[in-house]
Amino acid sequence: MSRTNQLVLVRHGESEFNLKNLFCGWHDAPLSAGGLEEARILAAANLNEANMVFDKVYCSKLCRSRTTVEAILSEMQCSFLPIVSDWRLNERHYGNLTGINKRVLANQYGEEQVQFWRRNYDGLPPPINESNIYYYQIANNPAFLDVPPNEFPLTESMRMCVDRVAPIWLEIKKEVLMGTRILLVVHGTVARALIKHIEGFSEEQIEKVNIPNSVPIVYEFNMKSGQLVGDVKYLGDSQYIDKMKKKVAAIGD
Repeated sequence: MSRTNQLVLVRHGESEFNLKNLFCGWHDAPLSAGGLEEARILAAANLNEANMVFDKVYCSKLCRSRTTVEAILSEMQCSFLPIVSDWRLNERHYGNLTGINKRVLANQYGEEQVQFWRRNYDGLPPPINESNIYYYQIANNPAFLDVPPNEFPLTESMRMCVDRVAPIWLEIKKEVLMGTRILLVVHGTVARALIKHIEGFSEEQIEKVNIPNSVPIVYEFNMKSGQLVGDVKYLGDSQYIDKMKKKVAAIGD
């Protein structure tokens, strides 16, 4: 029987922008108090209950991703694990929508247009410009110094995000198939981009996927063939997970 290895994917805890229903993207919004608690009592608790053990962690350059990692590892008593922060795992860049309330935007442009920007595979928000109050914070964030100038986005579609994560996903998968037990803590759209690569979803299928905060998703791979083994597992209460998926899908208040 072929050996297998697991990979766990987690969306970070609720951020301050999630709480306020604002487009966030590459703005470095911190976790809310509730988001920090989610990381501990949802993500870490469910990982502990499932007896998950890790050798290495990947996250983005954004603090909401890194803080979630630190909270999880602290609760699991494994803060010594190596952490790799990579800009290619940053959230999708929402362009000039950054910082705008989704409901306010829907009232102005209509729900169909906002959902097109949010969910359509090629939905491209207007590029961020100097009129946006977060433009300079994003452009001058020292955490992004290793982003090649010609790859620093001003806006991104889902397709562009899927393409951006493809190279690092191949690197991570190679490690998984060599036996490294990896925890991957990222963002909503990046999680969906990774899921498209992992599960082989079509463009239409991935548009309908919704990822709740702090819910671990467990994948098991055949280390010889690289194929998935068995069903994908979402750790936690199924009713809560379904409720949160619907909340993520909605434009909100």
